[in-house]
Amino acid sequence: MKLITEVLDIGYVTEANENGEKDFYIEGIFMQANKQNRNGRIYPTDILEREVNRYNKEYVMKNRAFGELGHPSGPTINLERVSHMIKELYQDGDNFMGKAKIMDSPYGNIIKNLIKEGATIGVSSRGMGTLKQKNGVNEVQKDFYLATAADIVADPSAPDAFVQGIMEGVEWIMEGGKWTQRFVERSQYDIKKANKAEKPKEKYSFVIISLLKMLHNTRK
Repeated sequence: MKLITEVLDIGYVTEANENGEKDFYIEGIFMQANKQNRNGRIYPTDILEREVNRYNKEYVMKNRAFGELGHPSGPTINLERVSHMIKELYQDGDNFMGKAKIMDSPYGNIIKNLIKEGATIGVSSRGMGTLKQKNGVNEVQKDFYLATAADIVADPSAPDAFVQGIMEGVEWIMEGGKWTQRFVERSQYDIKKANKAEKPKEKYSFVIISLLKMLHNTRK
């Protein structure tokens, strides 16, 4: 499966806590279904509904639904970069609404300062899955796995600033409860390139050894 990310505009609010201090939140539409997005993809409602229900049970309700500042290159959460915790995630028709508390962490404090200065911010969902083209649109398939409902990103309203959602040349597999990179496309290219003059058997052996080394290094 490959990494899929989407970007949406988001609003923010402040609420007074028990000590009379301000808590910062972001809230709005975190994900949308049955609508072609700016990355040319569409999410069927039933797939997002299933994943949001699972994500709520496994993460939101257990206070472990974290998001990061910026656009991570993989599906796992890096606790050093955590900036907020998602407190609510619910369905409203084809929209999936969310609310997240900005944390008192190094990256969370960056977000708070941006909010104080009136900066425009956005959220980016992050998930794993495959795509299938249908009527010229890439439709997310049933193997979609929601990794986090919202990372915080900059300049969400500028189409040219959006990161392409698919990481070319890298796939991810779940092994031992962790997402692991699998560099399959490069290996496929090497195998296809091999011909009789290049001694295919030796080439295949080299590719297999390289893959094993990569998998070993990602587990360290």
